[in-house]
Amino acid sequence: MSKKQKKLLLRILIACGLFAAVFAAEKLTDWNRYLYLVLYLIPYLTAGYDVLLKSARNIRKGQVFDEMFLMAVATLGALAIGEYPECVFVMVFFQTGELFQSVAVGKSRRSISGLMDLRPDTATIVRDGAEEEALPEEVCVGDTLLVRPGERIPVDGTVSRGTSTVDTSALTGESVPADVGPGDDLISGTVNLTGTLYYTATKEYGESTAAKILELVENSSLNKAKSEKFLTRFAKYYTPSVVIGAVLLAVIPSLITGDWKEWIGRALIFLVVSCPCALVISVPLSFFGGIGGASAKGILIKGSNYLEALADVKTAVFDKTGTLTTGSFTVTEALPAEGCDRETLLSLTACAEYYSDHPIALSIKKAAGAYEPPTDTKALSGYGIEAVTPRGTVLAGNAALLRDRGVAFAETDKAGTAVYAALDGRYLGCVIINDTLKPGAAEALRSLKALGVTKTVMLTGDREAAAKTAAAAAGVDEYHAGLLPQDKVARVDALCRAEGSRETLVFVGDGVNDAPVLTRADVGIAMGGLGSDAAIEAADAVIMDDDPGKVALAVSIARKTKRIVRENVVFALGVKFAVLILAAFGLTNMWVGVFADVGVAVLAILNAMRTLRPVKDKK
Repeated sequence: MSKKQKKLLLRILIACGLFAAVFAAEKLTDWNRYLYLVLYLIPYLTAGYDVLLKSARNIRKGQVFDEMFLMAVATLGALAIGEYPECVFVMVFFQTGELFQSVAVGKSRRSISGLMDLRPDTATIVRDGAEEEALPEEVCVGDTLLVRPGERIPVDGTVSRGTSTVDTSALTGESVPADVGPGDDLISGTVNLTGTLYYTATKEYGESTAAKILELVENSSLNKAKSEKFLTRFAKYYTPSVVIGAVLLAVIPSLITGDWKEWIGRALIFLVVSCPCALVISVPLSFFGGIGGASAKGILIKGSNYLEALADVKTAVFDKTGTLTTGSFTVTEALPAEGCDRETLLSLTACAEYYSDHPIALSIKKAAGAYEPPTDTKALSGYGIEAVTPRGTVLAGNAALLRDRGVAFAETDKAGTAVYAALDGRYLGCVIINDTLKPGAAEALRSLKALGVTKTVMLTGDREAAAKTAAAAAGVDEYHAGLLPQDKVARVDALCRAEGSRETLVFVGDGVNDAPVLTRADVGIAMGGLGSDAAIEAADAVIMDDDPGKVALAVSIARKTKRIVRENVVFALGVKFAVLILAAFGLTNMWVGVFADVGVAVLAILNAMRTLRPVKDKK
C-alpha cells in the first residue's frame, strides 16, 4: 500500500478500537446521552473527518450530489436522530470500502503499467570512444548506443556490432526471444538478454515504437465505451433523483404519521444505499483491465469503445498479402513475350521497381540480379510504376495499368501475383510471384467461426487465380480479387450497410496500404509488426506480431470484458434497487444499507479485476 493508504488504514483501526470502547461503555454504564454523543464523535471524526471536508469543498465548487455528500448527510442525520453506533459504523465501513477500492484500483493500474513499462530511464551514447549517460529524449538519429545484457532498448535502431537475443514479449506477447546481429533492427521497449550490442539510432525517442505505444495506451482512456458514457449520464440524473426521493420519504410520511425519527431513519438508509460508486468504479476498471490484458498478448486497443465494439463482431474482412499470407514473395515464373527474353524482362521490371521496398518489388530485384537505376519514376497508385530508363519508358504493374495505357497483351491465368511489363508501349511479358499462407491463418478463421462470426471475407488486389488459391487454403466464406484501394472501401462499405445496427464489421489489414479501409470499418485492426509506425497510427487496434490468430483472441477478450461489465451493472443495480425498496418500507436497517453500498462495490471491483487475467490463446 502507498503511504496515504497506510495512513487511512491506521485511522480505521484506531476508529474501530475507539468505537468498540465507547460501545462497551454505553452497554455497561448509564451516563448522560450527550456524553455518549461526544464520545461517539471521537471515532466518527477519526475515521471520517476527510469525508466531511471533501463534501464541504465539493459543495462550494457546485459538486453537490456525489458519494461524499450522500455519506456526510446520512451519517450526520443518524447523529441527529440519536443513532450514534450506526453513524460511526457506517463511516468506518465506508472508509474501509474506500481503502479496499483504492488498493484494488492501484493494483490494477500497477499491473497495466508493468505490462507497458517500455521506457528506460537512461540511454548510453558512445561518442569518440567514450560512454555517456543521457535521457532517451536526448538521443539523436545517427547516434551510436551501447546496450548491455539486461538493459532495455531506449530508441529504435540498427545493430552495428555484437550479437544477442532480445526479449520482445512486452510488445508482442511472444515468449520466445529473437536473435539479433549486425544489420538487424532493434525496437525500443524490448530487452537485451545475453550479449553486448552497439547500434545506430534510426529514430528519436518521440518517434520510436515504445513512445508511440505508451501514447496509445495513455490516450485509450479518452475513447470511452457506450457503457461508460451511459453511466456518466445515468449518475448525473440518478444521484439527484435519489436525494429528492429520500427527502420526500422523510417528509411526506412524517407529516402524515408524525413519526419523524422512523421516516428520517428510513430516508438515511435510502441515501446510504443510493451511492453509485460500485458502477462508477467497476465499469471503467473492467474496460481498463481488458485493454491491459490484451496488451499483455501483444494486442493494442486504442480505447474501450473499440474493445466494446469488438465484442459484437459478426463479419471479419481480411486483406490477403501480409495479413493472411506471409508476404515473403518469390518469383516462381518469368513469362517473356515474343521477341523478349527472360533476362531482359526481369532486368527492366527490376529497374522500374528500383526505389520500391514493397515485398513484391524486392522479390523481382532479387530474381533479376543485375539491373540499372532509372532516371525518373512515377508511382501510379493502385496500378504500378512508370519509370524512365536509358532504354525507354517502362511500365510495371497490374493488368489494369497496361489496359489503361493501351498496351496489347495476353492476361495470364497462372496462380500468383502477376506483374506485367511494357517498354515504350510494347509488351515485354509478365513475372509471376507467389507467397504462402501464414501457418496460423486457417486456424484463426476457424477460431472466429467458433466465436460466432457469421461471415469471413478476403479482399485483394491480386488476380482471380491467386485469390482463389489463397481463399481456399484459408477457408474464407467469400473473396473478391483484382480490387483497387477504392474498390476495397466500396466492398467494406456495402458489407457495413448490410449489417444489423448491433453488429460490428472488423477489417484486418497491413495498416499502410489499407488505411482508407481501416478507417471505414467499424473496427480496423492493423497487422502492425515490430516498428510499423504507420500501422500503430492508422487503425483502432494493432496486432504487434502479425499473427492473425490474435484477431480471435482480441474478440474473446472483448466479449469477456463486456460480459463482466454487464454482470456488475445487473448485480449492483439489482441489489441497490431491492434494498432501496426494503428501506422505504422499513424492512431493513443501516447495516444492510452499508453492505448494499460498500459491500456491493467491493464485490463488483473484485469481479472487474478478472479482466486483468486475459483469456488464453490456443498456441
